[in-house]
Amino acid sequence: FWREPIVKDGRTLSFDDAMQEFKDTTGRPGPATWDLGAFPAGQEDFPVRGVSWYEANAFAAWAGKLLPTVHHWRQAAPPIIFSNILEYSNFSGKGVAKAGEYSGIGPYGTFDMAGNVREWCWNPVGDRRYNLGGAWNTPPYLYQEADAVSPFDRAPINGFRTVMLRTAEPVNAALLGPVTSLTRDYSGEVPVSDREYEIYRRLYDYDASDLKSTVESMDESQEHWRIERVSYAAAYGAERIPAYLFLPKGVAPPYQTVVYFPHSGGDYLSSFEFAEMNYLGFIVRSKRALLLPMYKGSYERKLSKPLSGPNARRDLTVARMKDLRRSVDYLLTRNDVIPDRLAYFGVSLGARLGVIGLAVEPRFRTAVLWSGGFPMGPRVPEIDEINFAPRVKTPVLMLNGRQDFTFPIESSQKPMFKWLGTPEGDKHHGIYDGGHVFPFARIIKDTLDWLDKYLGVPK
Repeated sequence: FWREPIVKDGRTLSFDDAMQEFKDTTGRPGPATWDLGAFPAGQEDFPVRGVSWYEANAFAAWAGKLLPTVHHWRQAAPPIIFSNILEYSNFSGKGVAKAGEYSGIGPYGTFDMAGNVREWCWNPVGDRRYNLGGAWNTPPYLYQEADAVSPFDRAPINGFRTVMLRTAEPVNAALLGPVTSLTRDYSGEVPVSDREYEIYRRLYDYDASDLKSTVESMDESQEHWRIERVSYAAAYGAERIPAYLFLPKGVAPPYQTVVYFPHSGGDYLSSFEFAEMNYLGFIVRSKRALLLPMYKGSYERKLSKPLSGPNARRDLTVARMKDLRRSVDYLLTRNDVIPDRLAYFGVSLGARLGVIGLAVEPRFRTAVLWSGGFPMGPRVPEIDEINFAPRVKTPVLMLNGRQDFTFPIESSQKPMFKWLGTPEGDKHHGIYDGGHVFPFARIIKDTLDWLDKYLGVPK
């Protein structure tokens, strides 16, 4: 059943050597989450997890089935309805669930293709294999993002599902081949001139006007912070920007304040998930306030239909950056905020767009960017990050995974870090073992140390 050569570091392993790679916690054959060759007690209805691609593929062969190709998987989990799937799938951050426990169901009756455990697919890309759908402890946008990891990866969030063909015909060879990822070569690109940039920058300006801010509700039920739901006028149209302001308990104002820009999961969900405080809460517990604006197109302001083209993406990005600047305007009206102690914090999409935000909004004293980089696809010049990066002067901490598939280290992370206009002594690129999403607990210390350095240690 082990039909594919088992290749590690360019060397094909013998069967006996390969089997040494696939042991449980007690050294017996089995998934990495098992012990004594058996699954944990009470988990007979849970997905098998902690398996490599090789183990998943061998099981599929034993069962007379196949691992799905990326194309089969995407057919069963199309993007057109995925916003509904996300809201009913296990991205809880609390742990793996029984198969089918969550009600997120695909158009062909499949459960758990979004979240719970991510799933191995057949196709290679370089020396990796695709692993799709996201998991219980990843942001929900990974349901739709391409991801690929080492076929030896046995992370506890790795699972799989098998497929059975309806006919005896073999799978078309074209479907089994490598699925290359979108790449953009920044090595020969240069940013636009200062004159051109100034034209683009003016798109992000707006006339000063009354914020008409209001506190809509307050919540004192949390142990470490109280929550104010506020809103204020956007810089365009008659729209308003709702926002959640988390204020630390037991700390006297005024506060240093961090403004958050989320990952793209915010574009797919209809309301802010407080589960995100599982990894954002450390900021408030460090005695700082945290502002989470609902940027245009995210959460409560989710678009009614997908963007129609590059110019629509441009208009949305400009509106979002105006929302960011307007949020700073709002904070500066509050007497419980230290006006010159503001920081920007972006994750994934928020880290990528942070390059634009920091260029057009100079009032941030520092910034932290998790899992970001230059985009792998083309952008119209008005929102192309390479045109904005050299104009950033703010101290920036970039923290990334070495095996990030969304923002690869050589073609995305390093070009962004290189082009940042921040003085060399005030920017740092920290690289950790892991992919696009890795245990964020690893980088909390580095983040807090950076904020302490540039904002000061809160009292």
